[in-house]
Amino acid sequence: MTQKMKLTQLTEMLQELNIESLEGVTIEGDIELNITGGGGLNPALAYALGSEISQISLHMANIGRMLGFPAEQLFASAFGMSGVPETQAPSLGTTPRMQELLASKFEVARMSNWNNPIQEVTLGATSADGGSRKNTVTIGGENALPYYFDASMPHRNYVTMDVFDMPIGMAKAVKSNYDDVINDPAEWAKKVVRDFNADMVTIHLISTDPLIKDTSARDAAKVVEDVLQAVDVPIVIGGSGNPEKDPEVLEKAAEVAAGERVLLASASLNLDYERIARAAVEHGHVVLSWTQLEINAQKELNRKLMKQCKVPRDSIVMDPTTAALGYGLDYAYTNMERIRLAGLMGDDELTFPMSSGTTNAWGARESWMVASPLKQDSDWGPREYRGPIWEIVTGLALSLAGNDMFMMMHPTSVQVLKEITQTLYGSIEAEELDISNWIGAEV
Repeated sequence: MTQKMKLTQLTEMLQELNIESLEGVTIEGDIELNITGGGGLNPALAYALGSEISQISLHMANIGRMLGFPAEQLFASAFGMSGVPETQAPSLGTTPRMQELLASKFEVARMSNWNNPIQEVTLGATSADGGSRKNTVTIGGENALPYYFDASMPHRNYVTMDVFDMPIGMAKAVKSNYDDVINDPAEWAKKVVRDFNADMVTIHLISTDPLIKDTSARDAAKVVEDVLQAVDVPIVIGGSGNPEKDPEVLEKAAEVAAGERVLLASASLNLDYERIARAAVEHGHVVLSWTQLEINAQKELNRKLMKQCKVPRDSIVMDPTTAALGYGLDYAYTNMERIRLAGLMGDDELTFPMSSGTTNAWGARESWMVASPLKQDSDWGPREYRGPIWEIVTGLALSLAGNDMFMMMHPTSVQVLKEITQTLYGSIEAEELDISNWIGAEV
């Protein structure tokens, strides 16, 4: 049997819902509504649907009324209601409420507890400062997390590209870019600056490891000299990671690079950080304070470098360790973000810029393997794309956590990361990124 309802009954039901936007609103006139329909819609379901739709429409009408749109006239016209004059609705651009909203000044609230700026650190020295670099790189100085509205970033993110003092095992997608220079560190350094737009160069003296070639510190220092002569950008000097050999190697490297304000990579708690810090202070360099994903260890090492070794605050950069995508990136992100937030909120042991070993992304098997070792796994896609994307995503995630500088390898990764971060920073216009144009002959 057909179920019918009058508008007066509908009004009574809506009033019982106690909707604030309906206060003082009455529905005039009376018609009967068929709430069963030809298809025999269940009355209870029809009531529920009608109730929900009515509330939505009335809330939207209330919003329209607030913005100056005559919602009552719209309802009157649509439902043939009497008693409401049907005049033409004014243009949204001329309604007083809309004009008021458009004229309002919107301000982004500042974080009241971000009162401690991050220390600025300058890498490299020009002739005016006793060095031979064409330009310097300054990182740090932030008063907020990156790309926030409440405080501008004084300096953009920078990329330093890896160079090695001997051929090493690398993913095919990476090695193909360096086949012609892999036996000459100086030429390798030239290529990453000239062809791949590296902001800086990191020379890794891995041949000094006693378990590899055991190259002497003096011979390793000669490689540093060659790289300094080959390029005019600031450089980073890294050892082999051997805790017994690295202090000696970095001491000698610091000596031959005196006046160039290089970044010595690195001082850590598990080697003789005092010798490295002393060499940095004596020859005017910067120390990379490296810890392994542990905020309290980072505080301890920074404190020892400042208090015990007398390293100036403007000569410390932190490396809290980068775990790649799929291998702990979430933990690396959280650690870096906690460090940056602590520094902004006044922890003087953590108010330093950060560097990321983004190259670690190439240690993830997904970045370089042809396909999954599991037969039942899905297709991983071409590794020529996958590898650079792995490095890009790792770096981009950590840039959002507050990282200032990236150590990277693949030229495509460098170009994409620089374009994204500089677009966010505001130093270049946003452009459509087409990775396929940058991969080269590998695709």
